[in-house]
Amino acid sequence: MANLTYSIVQAAAAEVETPLLVLPHFEGERAPVGAAAEVDSRLGGAIARVLERGDFKGKRDEALVLYPRDGEVAAERVLLVGLGKRDDYTMERLRRAVGTAVRQAERLGAPAVALSLAFQEGVRGDPGFRSAGRAAAEAAVLAAWDFREFKTQQDGAAPAGVASLVLIARDGAEAEELERGAHFGAVVARGENLARELASRPGNVATPTHLAEVAERIAGAHGLGITVLDREGMRKEGMGALLAVAQGTEEEPRFIVLEYKGADSAEGPLVLVGKGITFDSGGISIKPAERMEDMKFDMSGAAAVLGAVQAIAELKLPVHLVALIPSTENLPSGRSMKPGDIIRSHLGKTIEIVNTDAEGRLILADALSYARRYRPRAILDAATLTGACVIALGHHAIGLMGNDDALVEEVRSAGERAGERCWPLPLWDDYRPQIDSTFADLKNTGGRPAGTITAGLFLKEFVGDVPWAHLDIAGTAYRDEAAPYLRKGATGAPTRLFVEWVRGRSER
Repeated sequence: MANLTYSIVQAAAAEVETPLLVLPHFEGERAPVGAAAEVDSRLGGAIARVLERGDFKGKRDEALVLYPRDGEVAAERVLLVGLGKRDDYTMERLRRAVGTAVRQAERLGAPAVALSLAFQEGVRGDPGFRSAGRAAAEAAVLAAWDFREFKTQQDGAAPAGVASLVLIARDGAEAEELERGAHFGAVVARGENLARELASRPGNVATPTHLAEVAERIAGAHGLGITVLDREGMRKEGMGALLAVAQGTEEEPRFIVLEYKGADSAEGPLVLVGKGITFDSGGISIKPAERMEDMKFDMSGAAAVLGAVQAIAELKLPVHLVALIPSTENLPSGRSMKPGDIIRSHLGKTIEIVNTDAEGRLILADALSYARRYRPRAILDAATLTGACVIALGHHAIGLMGNDDALVEEVRSAGERAGERCWPLPLWDDYRPQIDSTFADLKNTGGRPAGTITAGLFLKEFVGDVPWAHLDIAGTAYRDEAAPYLRKGATGAPTRLFVEWVRGRSER
């Protein structure tokens, strides 16, 4: 897989030697601006003619390649990429444009791209060059990633892909801002690529033990505290819900605790929790065979937590953070939990098992209960929890719920900035009777109506008074069609959201 690097060069865009010079352009504007105007003058008005004739309109994700004659500019090719309308410009539009550029570079066999960001001056709410540098580097690193770990090459080496991004600055101040933003964006993107890598690995490779080994590598590289509980350790801890899910598989479960102390906090740490079901057959309530192979992605929440922790530690954010990952397979066997079983959770609450495919909330219940010992400032969990969330929000938004309105809005805003959008759903008491049980304190599913909300209400039972928000990433953790800066398969969501939320908290 490509490991894209970035650099900053202080120069005129027309003088930058590169296989592909990328010039973003707003939809409907007939004259080139910024660096594009400078390059156009060197090309004898070629860009202006293309715009005037409507051969390139600047629509979102649109692209057009121009071939300069020898000596006109230093670049071998010039790529116009569309941003859509000027009034709609956001950092997500820039990410998409950079992703489009990387895809075009791959098609052309260009190993590097150079990008000018001067076009964004004067746009409404000008985000500045630090934000633009962050978005550009983030998108390029994400777009260049390609999971080929299990591909055998029949005719030589794998495609080289795009190896480098050059951000063009006009002066020293601009270069400094671009460097600061690009460093942050590249680190976060590498964290999200780790999450994509882990989620893409099959269940016979990315086992709970494998996740623990990756956590140990992260801890060793960045000096983090780590604790890993095996099955016996979970028994001693009283994690009855996690163990109930794990009892049907021979693969050893793991409960992973990572602690990053980038700052002391009298208020307690922030806690991230990620669902780590490394393969989900549904258990005794077995899933249909069609697309069951996608259930390797059921540990995407755990993968995102690991990716976020790696990025947060590498960025040295001044925050105290604890990450919790409950991890197991969910398989049918003679030992598996059964519909009708009643189990006792870590918190002590009893749970009637109505459907063994509603297992993610069981392992999260024990993790959320365990988190309370840290007296955290806030807990944020992520899980591919419910198919109902896909029905409600499709593949474009994360389902967001919580017990604290201010925290929910904080997370929603972080997702908007990070490009991993969320939409709040209500945890009204009216839905709570759906998870009442005749025989236990509660049952593990409330049926089909409002399935995402009742799953959130189930989790709420285990957090107490701690401010908590839950991200249902069932529709966004993996996709058949993704933004240009991603590929089919694992997206790594919500790694970027996690990091952005923690960054915002670290600056309070």
